[in-house]
Amino acid sequence: MGNKTTPLAGRLAVVTGAARGVGAGIARELARYGARVVVLGREEESLARLADSLPVEAHTFEVDVTDDAAMDRVAARIHDRIGPPSVVVANAGVAEGGPFVTSDPATWRRVIEVNLIGSAITARAFLPGLLATRGYFLQIASTAAFGPAPMMSAYCASKAGVESFAQCLRAELGHQGVGVGIAYLNWTDTDMIRDADQHGVLRELRAHMPPPARRVHPVEKVAARLVTAVERRSPTVYAPSWLRLAQPVRPVLPPLVTWISRRELPRLAERVRFDATGLLGTGGRADRTADSDRTAGTDGTAGTQGTHGV
Repeated sequence: MGNKTTPLAGRLAVVTGAARGVGAGIARELARYGARVVVLGREEESLARLADSLPVEAHTFEVDVTDDAAMDRVAARIHDRIGPPSVVVANAGVAEGGPFVTSDPATWRRVIEVNLIGSAITARAFLPGLLATRGYFLQIASTAAFGPAPMMSAYCASKAGVESFAQCLRAELGHQGVGVGIAYLNWTDTDMIRDADQHGVLRELRAHMPPPARRVHPVEKVAARLVTAVERRSPTVYAPSWLRLAQPVRPVLPPLVTWISRRELPRLAERVRFDATGLLGTGGRADRTADSDRTAGTDGTAGTQGTHGV
């Protein structure tokens, strides 16, 4: 933003799931607006590299958003050492694909835990600070909240859940001055989406979408749109903007998807295997590794990775 003063200049913003992808893009864009940034995630080295690259005061914490106690400790450290946040972006998320009937129960559950429960834990940990600053909470949702998608039951359920959760928070907190926004994202060029395209069933399902709906959008453009919404305290933001046109037709999407699936899935099954994908992308693999380390007793619940500023 150059030397232009923005409403976010000097404000403290916390972003979860910021080691890569949309979360890292949001952190960079917030820094461009002059905000001080705290980035949270599971990948210490990636977080540190991101913080080092930002032209503002930046702090990193390695933490699992599904760990209530660890998130409470991180929130307390941020409040005591850095200050109360004016912006919190609940972005942390994972995805998996494949038939529900043969899905791994632990993997399916993990998607719900990170995407939905993790968002609720993030809100619970940081809402005292947002209440103090009369700040803004942005929940990253998805077009997966609009309606069903075969082979993506956990992801769709979690994103429908976070949409409803954020709407409840908005109604509950509005009179206390805290704004709550919901971001509806379509396909964004992250490692999660690139990994999904390596799996035949997910690649074919996207290929059967109408051309505008299957287009993949650059992280930088998506992040810029989201941070503009943060600056404006918008109740909703769509990336791309045409997604808002889908809202009025949401009631017809479930029967339409069912009708198409009954026709197309048998044909698709003749060409590709309907196998479970596991957690997708580098972030998904990092989540699995961190959970394995924690189970083995080699991983702490939370840790400050230092302060990075320019």
